[in-house]
Amino acid sequence: MDILHRVGITASPKEVYDALTTIDGLAGWWTRDTTGDGEVGGVIRFRFEAAPPPSGFDMKVLAAEPAERVLWEVVEGPGEWVGTRIRFDLKQEDEYTIVLFAHEGWAAPNEFMHHCGTKWATFLMSLKKLVETGAGEPAPDDVRISNWH
Repeated sequence: MDILHRVGITASPKEVYDALTTIDGLAGWWTRDTTGDGEVGGVIRFRFEAAPPPSGFDMKVLAAEPAERVLWEVVEGPGEWVGTRIRFDLKQEDEYTIVLFAHEGWAAPNEFMHHCGTKWATFLMSLKKLVETGAGEPAPDDVRISNWH
C-alpha cells in the first residue's frame, strides 16, 4: 500500500531539490525541528511537538540525485512507518517542477495511513508555498486536521 501525490511548483527542479535535501529547506516546510545529514547514507531526524517524549521520524537517505530524485527509508518512528520508503521524483513540465511523491510500503491500509495521507498533502502544499514564496508552514505551524494534529 502506498500514499501517492502529485504537486506542481512554479520553480526550478534545483530549487525544489534544495528544499528536499538541505536541513534548512526541510525545516522550512515539514518541521522546524529537523537535524541530521541530508547526504546519501546520512540520517535526517524530524521531530514534532507532542506529549512527551516528542514524536518523530529518522530517515536514512538512500538516494539524492540533483534536481531529479530523493529517496529515504524510515529507520526510526511509529511501527507502521519503519521500513517504508519516501520518494520524491522531480520533472520539469512547462513552468512547473512536478513532484511525484510516494510513501511506499505500508503493510496494510489503516486509520493512521489515512491520517498520514492527508498530512502529507498539507506538508506538500507547505513545500510548494516555501519554494514559491519563501515561507512554508512547517510544524508546529502546520494545518491541524484532527485530534491527532
